[in-house]
Formats: sequence, C-alpha cells, structure tokens
Amino acid sequence: MVPKPERVFDRVREWQGLNSFVSAGASVDAGRGATLGIVSGRRRQGKSYLLQALAEETGGMYFAATEATEAESLRLFADALVRHTREALDRPFRDWNDAVAELFRRSRGDRPTLVVVDEFPFLSRVTPSLPSIIQRELGPGGSGRDSSARLVLCGSAMAVMGGLLSGQAPLRGRAGLELVVQPFGYRDAARFWGLTDPRLAVLVHSIVGGTPAYRYEFTQGDAPAGLDDFDSWVVRSVLNPQKPLFREARYLLAEESDIRDPALYHSVLAAIASGNTTNGGIASYIGRRSDQITHPLNVLEACALVTREPDVFRPGRSRYRIVEPLITFYEGVMRRRWPELEAYRGEMVWGSVRETFQAQVVGPHFEALCRAYAQAAGEEVYGGFPAAVGAGVVNDPQNRTQIEIDVAVFSPPEGGRAGRLLSLGEVKWGEMMSRHHLARLARARDLLAAKGYDTSGTTLACYGGAGFTEELRASAASDDGLRLVGLDEIYGIV
Repeated sequence: MVPKPERVFDRVREWQGLNSFVSAGASVDAGRGATLGIVSGRRRQGKSYLLQALAEETGGMYFAATEATEAESLRLFADALVRHTREALDRPFRDWNDAVAELFRRSRGDRPTLVVVDEFPFLSRVTPSLPSIIQRELGPGGSGRDSSARLVLCGSAMAVMGGLLSGQAPLRGRAGLELVVQPFGYRDAARFWGLTDPRLAVLVHSIVGGTPAYRYEFTQGDAPAGLDDFDSWVVRSVLNPQKPLFREARYLLAEESDIRDPALYHSVLAAIASGNTTNGGIASYIGRRSDQITHPLNVLEACALVTREPDVFRPGRSRYRIVEPLITFYEGVMRRRWPELEAYRGEMVWGSVRETFQAQVVGPHFEALCRAYAQAAGEEVYGGFPAAVGAGVVNDPQNRTQIEIDVAVFSPPEGGRAGRLLSLGEVKWGEMMSRHHLARLARARDLLAAKGYDTSGTTLACYGGAGFTEELRASAASDDGLRLVGLDEIYGIV
C-alpha cells in the first residue's frame, strides 16, 4: 500500500480503495491481466487531484482528456503514453483500437501499472464505440489478457459515467472498482475550512457544502474569520461578480450535456429551493402539468444535482431535495436579484435577502445535516443501530392536521418485519425549542404506535440551532426518552 501524501486532505477511504484496486493481483498469477476501475463524482470534488496524486506516488500514467476531435485526442493520448513509457511509437494511432491495444501492450510486467484516463466522457462523446473497444481488449482474447494495467476511467458527467456499467452497456460487469467521490461530510468540511464555531460552520456549509475546490481555488483561501465576518464574506466572496463562486451554480447546470432546456431546469430547481418539494408542488410553481416535469426531474437525479427522498411514513410519496448547496443558494437568493448583483450591489441585496437565506436555505439545510448526524450516530445515541434515517409526515385526523417529522430513525429489519422506530425528531434552526415541540413529537409517536409501528423504545429528539428553553432542558434531565441535540453535539465538540 502506498501511503497517502499529506497534501491530500481526508479521503482516507477513497485512497484505500484505489490502493487496493491498483495493488490487486500484484503477487499472485491469478490476478494477472488488465482490470478496470470507474471513478465518478460531481465536479470540483477533487477526483483529478486524488488520481494525479496516486499516479505520482505509484509511478502511474495520468491522461486528462479535453473537448477535442478524435484525431486530436488520439495525438494527445499518444504523447502522454510516450512520455510515460519513454518509448516512441512506430506510427501514429489510426483510431482507438490501436491506442487501447498499445496501452495494454506497454503495461506488461510483474507489478501493476496505474493508468488514469480522466474526463472520459469527452472521449466517449466523440467516439461512442470506445467503451466497446475497451471491453473487447479486456476480454479473453484481448490485449489486456497479459497486461498488468489498472485502467481507471474518471469523469464528472454523472449520467454518462453511471451509464458505463448499467443495463446492456459494454462494460457492465467488467469493473473491479466503482468509486464515487462525494463531497466532504459536514464535519470534515468545517475542518477543511478551518471553522471551529459550529454555527458559522452551518452557515458556510449552507452555501458551499463540502466541495473542496470552493475553499481555495474559488475563494483564494478567503474564509470568514468568525460569525461577525460571515456577512462580509458572503458579499466579497459569493455575491461578488469578480469571484468564480458568483457564476458557479450556473456553470454546474450548463456543464451537463443532458440538460437541453436550461430555463425549464432552472425553474424546477427554483421551485425546490422555494420549498415546493413534491412533484405536484413543483409543477404548480412552474406552471406545468406533473407529467411534464417527470423527465427534467429524472435528468437532474441522473446528474446527481437533485435527490428524491421517500416519505418514511407514507409509501409512494416522496420529496425532492437539491444536493448541491450552492445551487440552492443561487436559486433561492441570487437568481431573482441577478441584475442588481451584476451591478455590484451585493451588500444592499444581501441586507434584504438575509432573512430569506435563513428561512429557505439554512433551515432546510440544517435539517439535512441533522439527518446526516443521526445516520452516523453510534448505537448508544438512540439505543440501537440507525439503519435507516429519513423524514416524513404523520397524519393526525382527530386534530385535522399533519405532523412533520424531520428526523426519523429506524433500526434494521428483523425477521421480515420493519425495524423499530428508534427516534422521532424535530429540527429548528432559528427558533428556540420548547415543550410545545416535545408535545408534537409525543403525539406523533402515539399515532404511529396505533398504526403498528414499534415505538416501545422510541427516543424523542429535539435538534436545536438556537437552543432550548430551561423548561425543556429540565424535562430532558429527568427523562431518558428525550434527547436534546445542539450544534456542539452535531459537530462532535462535546
């Protein structure tokens, strides 16, 4: 195993997975032969940085494709192969049949050789047959049979990369590694940004999430010095037309090749950012029928920009959530005030939209962070292993109302039966939590028990971004079935 260099922040599991893939078969004959790995993830997550570091540490080859014709791409690939092997080609590559075969022939030896082809969708878009060519050369009669190459195909076009191994795709069943590089978790993101105040960490994460590139490349290392500096930081780094973050959300959408009607997709995202998270609510917001937005929603899901989260208490119902916080911030705050922002009126605009930011951006985002906290919790937190965490709505017919549960935690299924309901939780970002919130959770627990849910050991949890009343704290001190979760606990400070 090659040690992870200090310059690579976190990514321990990813590095271990890549290391295992590269070293597989290094000492046994049964492991000989070229193998394929697929690395994907949304843009700006550090995939290229990670793979470049691994190639450098292992003496592997790294080739980054560009948007170019097939002929130019072949020339660039040939140049990279010659530089890596220090052996000239007898003749130029006629096509990718020649190139892939020569790559595997030059990657023979007793030790595995890492070969990274980054931005693979650029190549497959121009040469659709390329996955089939790779599949053939990896097969029993192909040039990869006697090769020690560990070929990694990497790309940010999630729909394209996901399609490489799905259905009847040529490479289905060929990959020995399928790695999706995710954004940093919220705790790691706080460390990466150097933030020790959990409230400030939530605010920053609500805008830039856990995307590594936004820390240095997009802000030139500018991070808020403290809570008092947060507003100024937003104005100078996010709402400033001279900074890369200003237009980044637009570019994220424009870079997806499957999105052919940007206006429609922006409207769908704006609907979700405004709190219209159901299929019907989105359709009503943008003035379309529900069946007319099914395709855009599917495309946004395939691009990993939107996720569909089922209602844990109402089968068949679900809500949509934007995965990238910067897009939520753009759609909910920036887009409607774009002309003013382009005219360098960021400070004035921010002063007028800050409450909207707190309610429509930070509030829902904090709920997602609380669910992430619950999902990663140990068995001691809720009295069992949190196998499934989600949100849902509990109908209260007697009071003719609905109770929204922000964090529902279930144990693993047992003997064909649904798991125990370990916890019901409510989340408030800007409101101090009181016994009123506790009473609502207790009512939901009783209603669910009547429906057959196992609530015998259900913990009621209040997740408060603004704290808890003394009365509620006193209740928690005397009730083992009540848990108060504040910002310090969410960020692991206590």
